[in-house]
Amino acid sequence: MAVKIRLARGGSKKRPHYSIVAADSRMARDGRFLEKLGTYNPLLPKDSEDRVRMNVERVQHWLGQGAQPTDRVARFLEAAGLRTKAVRNNPNRAEPGKKAKERAAARAAKAEAPAAE
Repeated sequence: MAVKIRLARGGSKKRPHYSIVAADSRMARDGRFLEKLGTYNPLLPKDSEDRVRMNVERVQHWLGQGAQPTDRVARFLEAAGLRTKAVRNNPNRAEPGKKAKERAAARAAKAEAPAAE
C-alpha cells in the first residue's frame, strides 16, 4: 500500500480548511484516511502559529514507514525542519506567454519602423 501525507479539504465554499492526513494514495482526496496528522488554515496570516499545526512525532513515524508527502505538505515539513529543503528551479515560470511575446515583438517592430524612415 502506497501511503501519502497530503491535504484533505474541509470547510465551506470559499472558506477552505485542510486536514493533514496520512492516506492510501488510491483513496479520494477527501475520502478515507489512516490518520489525521494536523491542520492547515490558509485564511490565517502567514506568521500565525495556528496556520499550520502538525503532530511532529506522528509525521516522523509515517515518513519512517515510507510515506511520501505531496508538494505542499513537503513545504510545510521543510518549514518545520523535518525535511531538507529541496532545490526548486523552474526557469520557464518567469518567461512571458505566447501572446505577450507577440505584443512585445509588435511593439519593437513599431518602434523600429519610424527610426528606419
